[in-house]
Amino acid sequence: MADDPSSSLRRALDLLDGLASDDAVAQGGWGVNRLAAHLGRDKSQVSRTLRVLADASYIERDAESLRYRIGWHVFALASRAADQRLLVAAAPVLRRLVEHDLGERIHLTVLKGAEVLTVMTEAPSHSVQSVAWAGRLVPAHNTSSGRSLVIDFERDDLARLFAGVEFQVGGPNAPRDVDELYDRIRVARRAGYAIVDEEFEPGLVAASAPVRGFRGDVVAALNVSGPKFRLGNRLAIAGHVVKAAADELSRQVGWDGRTPFGFTDGAIAPEIPA
Repeated sequence: MADDPSSSLRRALDLLDGLASDDAVAQGGWGVNRLAAHLGRDKSQVSRTLRVLADASYIERDAESLRYRIGWHVFALASRAADQRLLVAAAPVLRRLVEHDLGERIHLTVLKGAEVLTVMTEAPSHSVQSVAWAGRLVPAHNTSSGRSLVIDFERDDLARLFAGVEFQVGGPNAPRDVDELYDRIRVARRAGYAIVDEEFEPGLVAASAPVRGFRGDVVAALNVSGPKFRLGNRLAIAGHVVKAAADELSRQVGWDGRTPFGFTDGAIAPEIPA
């Protein structure tokens, strides 16, 4: 007798939940017997469902241990869903930061090579917008957003990312080389947010914090920027406010808090964007 489709789907979802559990991940996956015992299901049913999931790359089987673990297709779906969720969740956060918390221009940014792309911006009503920020690319090495987006990078990662970049351009306080940039990133890592003071251009200051995805990696940054005469004396406060908002946004897109901000021994190695 054929399985009821809803029962088969329920069994597949239960198997995915089991393989995503802390115990299964810590043990490098589970075999058929362990999964059947965990779910209280017949081994033959579990085995058939595992084969279907493996054929579709939702799970994968280790050739040596014969254990199953979550496959690339699940991570690809989660990544696409997180991207969409990020934009939906970010809009009210940006508005709140502008209207109630900081009163300055707020940006949501992502890393594109050695530059920062603004994907969303919210400006206060008193602002005169001389530059259309959304869709604009700016250097990553002398902006607070850039610093948050590479906050997990080590010096060698930075050297590869910024190979050929002219560090001297920008404001009077821009970092002069990779070593100086790395020193500033380490300061930002300890604080959980980055601040820049006339690094991008004279008279402009900014604060930013990383937004992390479900794997704990940095997927975006929240940034506040404004003229030094207005924002300069409350820049550290702005950093704390933006960090709290970035943490909130991180949780909304799937970050569960188990990967702390900053580096740990189990940190995910950063990927160098193309």
